[in-house]
Amino acid sequence: MDNASHNPLINADLAPVSLEERTWSSWNIAALWIGMAVCIPTYMLAAGMVSQGMNWWQATLTVMAGNMIVLVPMILNGHAGTKLGVPFPVLARASFGITGAHVPSIARSLVACGWFGIQCWIGGAALYTILGVLGVFDPLKDTNILPILGITGIQFASFLAFWAIHVVIVIKGVESIKKLESWAAPFLIASGVALLIWALLKVDKPSALFTSKTNFAEGSSFWKVFFPQLTAMVGFWATLSLNIPDFTRYSKSQKDQVVGQLIGLPPTMTLFCFIGIIVTGATVIIFGDAIWDPVELVSKMGSPTVVVISMIALLIATLSTNLAANVVSPANGFSNISPTRISFRFGGLMTCAIGVLIMPWRLVEDMGAYIFTWLIGYSALLGPIIGIILCDYFIIRRTKINTDELYDANGPFKGVNWRAMIVLVIAILPNLPGFINAASHKAIFPSFFDNIYNYAWFVGVLIAVVLYWLLMQTKPSVKSE
Repeated sequence: MDNASHNPLINADLAPVSLEERTWSSWNIAALWIGMAVCIPTYMLAAGMVSQGMNWWQATLTVMAGNMIVLVPMILNGHAGTKLGVPFPVLARASFGITGAHVPSIARSLVACGWFGIQCWIGGAALYTILGVLGVFDPLKDTNILPILGITGIQFASFLAFWAIHVVIVIKGVESIKKLESWAAPFLIASGVALLIWALLKVDKPSALFTSKTNFAEGSSFWKVFFPQLTAMVGFWATLSLNIPDFTRYSKSQKDQVVGQLIGLPPTMTLFCFIGIIVTGATVIIFGDAIWDPVELVSKMGSPTVVVISMIALLIATLSTNLAANVVSPANGFSNISPTRISFRFGGLMTCAIGVLIMPWRLVEDMGAYIFTWLIGYSALLGPIIGIILCDYFIIRRTKINTDELYDANGPFKGVNWRAMIVLVIAILPNLPGFINAASHKAIFPSFFDNIYNYAWFVGVLIAVVLYWLLMQTKPSVKSE
């Protein structure tokens, strides 16, 4: 790109990926998804569906349906990354404007920082268990709670130790993440299958784990639980549906990104959620109580060797997920604020710092709040953004964008596209009352808004696509050749 070194809108990390550098095959994309999908929050999400009253096959089908739905924007948005070779914050310049693109990219980055912190906390919990099993300390005597933080000193130290591993890999750059994902993927699948085999062998009657009995609350039904859970399932990956260009920009071809995502995301998520459901059911029979947290489950397996090996598997699963899903996007998003001052590495270190400051252990204290406030809440924000970007790329511009213009401060994408901003606000508003009710645990607004909130992502996407298309009809010459 001409005069790139003097252009304040570009750096080596935000520049288009050259054809020679697009080396990711369908296996690399699939391995990326396997590494991201096999994680403790995936396992916990399935258990949350069962706790809401679903039986094993209802929860499994809900997971599959949610992932097939979110796969559509994944592949569509991934198309832009592969064709243009640009990351998400740069792609957002086409619809929101070069200045306006900071809004969706920072919104996505802050959500990723929240997820980054949660995953670090979960990995730290696994490390904490390993230290306890090895006799480094006695967990029963670790009762000194730190003021403000609300956790013990050893818990916080374990969290920071796992967090520090991320910092080292972030400094090494995005290529190290690709290598980690490709190596970890088969190991993670094998670990999940091993856990499933353990559950089936431990119970006297494996058929008892496949009961069709449901346990819905009085006055509830499958559909009242299904749609909020489906929205939460879509919301689980609504983040990646936005910034998937950060990865598909390295793909060799459109076929590689499509096939890689198709074989990597829905099958892996469905399989691992199925494992979570069956193993959690087995814990009821084995231990007399449903243990939905795999870290707690592994700690009860008895043999120190088994516990340590299993915890190491959980650490790798959490690390591979966190680096790909929750570091790359905010690193690029923060870099986009000031490309000449903030590199990918510096943006990644900013993510690591914010992940500590938010005190993530408070976000996962309650499964209900985790699903209805956190997952659905941010899907209400990110749904309209993906709706605007896809409408702009496919319907308005017909995939024709001059890449150089995305880096031209005086070009057609200069400033802020206020039409996109207006659409974003309007598309978020219908879900706001329901979010306030969920976050406050109070019926501040009528229940009508709670029903809308159950479909938050879908509502946001639909409104955004229709309204953005209508408003852009009033803007002259929006097509970029």
